[in-house]
Amino acid sequence: MPRMSADIRHRLRFRLNGRAVEGEAEPRMLLTDFLRHALGMTGTHVGCEHGVCGACTIQIDGVPARACLALALQVDGADLRTVEGLAPQSGRLSELQQAFRRHHALQCGFCTAGILMSLDWYLRDHPDPSEAELREFLGGHLCRCTGYTPILAAALDAAKRMREAPPDA
Repeated sequence: MPRMSADIRHRLRFRLNGRAVEGEAEPRMLLTDFLRHALGMTGTHVGCEHGVCGACTIQIDGVPARACLALALQVDGADLRTVEGLAPQSGRLSELQQAFRRHHALQCGFCTAGILMSLDWYLRDHPDPSEAELREFLGGHLCRCTGYTPILAAALDAAKRMREAPPDA
């Protein structure tokens, strides 16, 4: 990575939820702060700021990543997806989001966006997970409200419905 002056803002360009985005950030600005404050994408939550809780999880180039551990300038040229990009269209929830609603898999909602982004990735590569596999996978996310039971039920339900859905649904 080239050396950057800390006292000036640098331009960055990337794709966010399928659309081109550009802006300026100081070299030390965290990606969470850029998403929330510069772009108004407040679905990405800031929890521990140490990468432990998972609330800030987004997808960078298709892979889950903790946005609190990334600098904004590191995503220059990347393809980002946040919880705002999960819905297939305005006013319609994704299958995973619908399952969370059906199973009451959120209470305060603080951890929900990060968990949804991780599960969205996981279920694409693991379409028929066991409860034990999901429990292990979700171990990287902290939820103080639900006890994880409804989250696991929602993930299993969503996986089943996605397997049974017609290919073009």
